[in-house]
Amino acid sequence: MIETAARRAFANVLINTLIANVTTSFLWFALTFWVYIETQSVLATGIIGGAYMLFIAFFSMIFGTLVDRHRKQSVMLLSSVVSAVAFAVAGMLYLMHPESELLNLGGPWFWLFSAVILLGGVIEQLRNIALSTTVTLLIPEERRANANGLVGTVQGIAFLITSVFSGLSIGFLGMGWTLIIAIAAMGLTFVHLLFVRIPESEPERDPDAPGAFDFRGSVAAIRSAPGLFALIVFSTFNNLIGGVYLALMDPYGLTLFNAQTWGLVLAFASTGFLIGGALVAKFGLGKRPVRTLLLAVIAMGALGAVFMLREWWPLYVIGLWLYMMLVPPAEAAEQTVIQKVVPFTRQGRVFGMAAAMEADAAPVTAFLIAPLAEFLIIPYMREPAGQQQWGWLLGEGEARGIALICLFAGVIIMIVAVLAFFTRSYRTLSALYEQAPEQDIPSPGLGMDPVAARGGFADAEVGTIEPEHAGDESSRPRTTE
Repeated sequence: MIETAARRAFANVLINTLIANVTTSFLWFALTFWVYIETQSVLATGIIGGAYMLFIAFFSMIFGTLVDRHRKQSVMLLSSVVSAVAFAVAGMLYLMHPESELLNLGGPWFWLFSAVILLGGVIEQLRNIALSTTVTLLIPEERRANANGLVGTVQGIAFLITSVFSGLSIGFLGMGWTLIIAIAAMGLTFVHLLFVRIPESEPERDPDAPGAFDFRGSVAAIRSAPGLFALIVFSTFNNLIGGVYLALMDPYGLTLFNAQTWGLVLAFASTGFLIGGALVAKFGLGKRPVRTLLLAVIAMGALGAVFMLREWWPLYVIGLWLYMMLVPPAEAAEQTVIQKVVPFTRQGRVFGMAAAMEADAAPVTAFLIAPLAEFLIIPYMREPAGQQQWGWLLGEGEARGIALICLFAGVIIMIVAVLAFFTRSYRTLSALYEQAPEQDIPSPGLGMDPVAARGGFADAEVGTIEPEHAGDESSRPRTTE
């Protein structure tokens, strides 16, 4: 009964995360589409994408400390409230100012409007960090890789829904109605989460974490697992590619398709998320998830190098689909390792620091690539000299400058990932993962009454023993130190 209730709680958290992810991604995608369609500025979309990742990098460590200090349901509720308020403020700005002012890249209202929407989207990272630790709390160690695959599947469903409706919403309804939809949907996640019960006792305060920004505690937790820092660095490989795509994927797609069709294309490509997540949920990641991560990164680099070699929409769509299929295994590999080798009481801070470090890579590449693309490489590839030098490889078309950038980015990331296989850190972390004992996690069913067992949970005290097992040492629930 306890195991059934824990599974039910995990399923409810996944559903709630799906709704929240759809909402925040829906508005962020819509903002990007709206700005590019109205301004035709690659620089503006690159800055928006880079700012989003920069916000994640700045706030993730604070989010990680909050997750470790408070119950997971509480921080998820906080995430919903802040997102809803931010989207409501954006709605007020939209009503108070004409679109011409909000789309003026040289004026303050464009940047304020965009920043408020991005802040409402970034707070979703708090929920995602809490979800990663909830997997550790509710799922046995031998099934966590599969559970992380389910998380990837949920992200794929969210991306699919978002891709369809962001383009359709901007194309047919406009930005005003898009904001109304986002505000209403985020309110729904808050109401739903009020009826979800995550079985967790009140976390004990870490005396070594005096403030909200616990950098020292995060570093200590990472250093306690040899090779873990290297794992986080390996994961940034993914984000280095992501920063290039963040700046250039939508402009390239909107060159080939209109906004509505591009949304449908993204929806189709996002089914790769579903398949990749489903494969991990079914088969896991194998005995060496770090190796799985690096192989996925190499494959991503290869795809990035080839799926724009010709301005053929089938090549681009199939490449995106394959790329997205590789994302869930890569992300699940990192999560699974951290969940096994880092103590549960510090996992929030480690996930937060990992998110911060990985997010740093994307804005660096996005801020660098967007102006280079707009002012240097794209104009160069439109001139006869550029076409003559690279035409044999990249063919002809309007967006050959974007193709040239993605070609070099993919080749570089492949080389770096291959070299990572020969590092000592890779061997050390792989051995640590194989030899690490199962963690002592506070039992989620402790203190449950018959009503709670049918779907709710009573507040539990760590170390409580069921009366019928009081004299049976083998049946005592494990406690943390």
